[in-house]
Amino acid sequence: MNCFEEDVPMPVSPLADYFSNSLINVFVLGVIESEIPIDDSKAQPLLKNNFLPTSPRFSSIMVTNKNGKKAWKQVDVNLKDHIKIPTFTSTKRVTKLYDECFDEYMSKIGMEQLPEDKPLWEFHIFKYPTSKAAGTFILKLHHSLGDGYCFMTTFLSCVQNADNPSVPVKFPSSRSVESKSTKVMPKQLSQTASMVKSAFDFGWSLLKSSLIPDEKTPIRSGHEDVGFRPMRFSNVSLSLDNFEEVKSKLKVSVNDVLVGAIFFGIQLYMKAKNHKSSTESTALVLLNTRKIRRYVSLKEMHDTNSEAPWGNRFHFMHVPMPMLSDDIDYLNPLEYVFEAKKNISRKRNSLEVPMTGALLRLLNEIKGPEAATKYMHKIMNNASLSISHVVGPMEKVALINHPIKGLYFMTVGLSQSITVTITTYSGYLRVGFVVEEGFIDEYQLKSCFQTSLEMILEAAKKLPIKTRL
Repeated sequence: MNCFEEDVPMPVSPLADYFSNSLINVFVLGVIESEIPIDDSKAQPLLKNNFLPTSPRFSSIMVTNKNGKKAWKQVDVNLKDHIKIPTFTSTKRVTKLYDECFDEYMSKIGMEQLPEDKPLWEFHIFKYPTSKAAGTFILKLHHSLGDGYCFMTTFLSCVQNADNPSVPVKFPSSRSVESKSTKVMPKQLSQTASMVKSAFDFGWSLLKSSLIPDEKTPIRSGHEDVGFRPMRFSNVSLSLDNFEEVKSKLKVSVNDVLVGAIFFGIQLYMKAKNHKSSTESTALVLLNTRKIRRYVSLKEMHDTNSEAPWGNRFHFMHVPMPMLSDDIDYLNPLEYVFEAKKNISRKRNSLEVPMTGALLRLLNEIKGPEAATKYMHKIMNNASLSISHVVGPMEKVALINHPIKGLYFMTVGLSQSITVTITTYSGYLRVGFVVEEGFIDEYQLKSCFQTSLEMILEAAKKLPIKTRL
């Protein structure tokens, strides 16, 4: 941004800096589906009284001082500049659902850049009915403002219990876990992984990031500017109840099942495209590096000693995707679940993540933000896809008296041809796919994922209780 200020009160974090430049520019689209037609007159009070107070970054712009350092500068916010309400005038749509218009609108706003002279967010109100909602709110947020943890905490502060607004919304609970930061990892490492394994994992990650990109496949175009190319969106809604029997039989988490299904579905997609590969593709799985995973109050987040501070507090784990057996008769879809669990567990308990973070900080300090940004771009561009997961409300909630039927998010601008997101809300899961337009067939990919999940669930149901492969 060509704006220079001498006094900058709130420095931009390195990760926020990496995600806001000409090489990488990442956004999050939070999609909130309403059960009833939307009353847009309530939007401004919501943003003024609930949204803006959650973080000073929502009323700040990114500026650069004379030394080239970026920082957040608070400004007056004109809410009318941030509220976008599209209109569609075609008479052919009077009696039809607006699914196609919604898909086109999502692709459109996914490509548009946010004005740099205003805070980096927009609130879109799609007032037309689709097959999934009577109307849809779309909150577009630049990733430099924070990560999925921050944005979900913001959402939780803006909603009410749908059945009884006087009852506070329960924050999704999760067991406390130690951070994967360098401060606590050595203690963990002595208990769960050897230094040799950690060194191997870090070395492999370093090679994948710097020297050995995934080969070009039906899921990786290899375009250097893929993060700035047009994208298409699709998603699948799943009931959490379907996973209970699978969890108990396989002794895995829902996330293990989903990641296994994603890996298996992608392999089915590649097979459908008649692709044969001799090397594994790589997924970047996002890991929250806060000391605790449970959500905390906004006041606690902004505390200087918070265990769950505001900001971008995550790193990528390089996870190899299992290859599909050439002999379909010996194909066992459950192997993908167990491989996903094994690889992700190993990466979590390794020093790979904090060592990669330390390398980025070292590059930033020695060679500057530009060098660190180029390395971050290589990390993303050399892999085939990214996967991220955000836990939403356990109960049904309402936004400005609009009961929320469905909730999910999409990440736009990461340097892969496929980005997968997972969101939980009120007993359901939404798996979203953001794919490179003209390269990935989003409908076939979605179908392959659904097929893979059905095969995994069916295979698990055939197993005796407490049986593992």
